Amino acid sequence: MKKILTTPISFDDIKDLRVGDVVYLSGYLTTGRDDVHRRVVHEGLKCPYDFKDMAIMHAGPIVKEGEKNIMVSIGPTSSIRMEADEAEFIEKTGVKVIVGKGGMGNLTSEGCKKFGAIHCVFPGGCAVLASSHVEGIENVYWRELGMPEALWVMKVNEFGPLIVSIDTQGNNMFVENKKFYAEQKIKCEQPIIDLVSNYMEVEEQK
Repeated sequence: MKKILTTPISFDDIKDLRVGDVVYLSGYLTTGRDDVHRRVVHEGLKCPYDFKDMAIMHAGPIVKEGEKNIMVSIGPTSSIRMEADEAEFIEKTGVKVIVGKGGMGNLTSEGCKKFGAIHCVFPGGCAVLASSHVEGIENVYWRELGMPEALWVMKVNEFGPLIVSIDTQGNNMFVENKKFYAEQKIKCEQPIIDLVSNYMEVEEQK
């Protein structure tokens, strides 16, 4: 059955999700990336948007501004750029769902486990498709940061698919996959290493 998270999101809504699960988001989704994290974490500014029990997307959107702002494209930003600050951002804001591109590291894993949040991956290259799930732009904050860095508050309907990459237990799909495939690489390379080593021994004995 299609799993849809609707804001506001409680811990009970996400506690049973595990890495690899696919979910969709309805309600409100707000963009925020490097400069937003810097202001909240390093400059100690009070965020003008209340992220408690809400969702943030690491994204630099393209918006057609006018009497009514229209979301043209919303491509996810590589989440790893926020790795150093994400755990503290979760603690300070109470955000429950983080959406971005690619994985995040162990600092964010610990933050999600400690403060009860999840990180999800939105497929890259689908920025225009993503905008089709935006019903409207409700507000914008910190516009002086520029269009890509501002806080754009969007009303969304079944935004996704979103793949859970870090769950509330701290399991991290990207970290675990990286370890797994590194181990497989070693297993694949070992027969070649052994073959070369045996060949060198035979040559030395000639």
